[in-house]
Amino acid sequence: MKQIIIFILVIIALMIAFGQYKQYKRFSLTEYQYTANKNIDLNYHDRSFLLDYYQAIENLNGYVIMQWSLESIDVRNPDNDDEAIVAATAIYNEKLGEVKFYEDQLVKSANLKQKGMTNADIKFLETKGISLEDHTVQANEKDMKDLLRAMFDSERSKNGLRLGSSSAFISEIQKLLVSKGHDIPVDGVFENETTNALRVFEVKNGLFPDGKLDALTLEVLLR
Repeated sequence: MKQIIIFILVIIALMIAFGQYKQYKRFSLTEYQYTANKNIDLNYHDRSFLLDYYQAIENLNGYVIMQWSLESIDVRNPDNDDEAIVAATAIYNEKLGEVKFYEDQLVKSANLKQKGMTNADIKFLETKGISLEDHTVQANEKDMKDLLRAMFDSERSKNGLRLGSSSAFISEIQKLLVSKGHDIPVDGVFENETTNALRVFEVKNGLFPDGKLDALTLEVLLR
């Protein structure tokens, strides 16, 4: 009988010890602590943003251990819908969301650098919503369109858009027509091939099909 009692006491002691170990394990540093993602950009262009990320992690970890130590609430794994637990868990989720916000941007920056982008490129992308390379391409395209509009005004003023006329501007118009699928020579001469291509283009785009280059046809070509 005595041996049975001792055995039962040993079992109880082991269960208590295991429970205490689980509680310790549950909130040992290696278990509860949120650690920084290893894939973040440690050379991110905004150093204060990187520091904010680490501070957000510290705040998160501090809140988790404080809730457990003072309130016995595990905000990471709430075990019921008690009002206090729900409120504490909501705050935890907000703090975790803040960490993830910083982390996602830092990981994205690291991935972009692997593709060859620099800090300057990434900063421009985040500010403008477009890469520096694409912005340069768009700016160059805009400059070219503005130049062609100016050349059009010049050619029209000197009556340089007649059949048989030749110029660098007509060559650029022919390039635009070719880019739209028209098979014509790019020789800078306003011949029948160019006129016919303009007429077909005008028909396809709902313009008056006279085969002449006017301001409206030019704008549709520049789209």
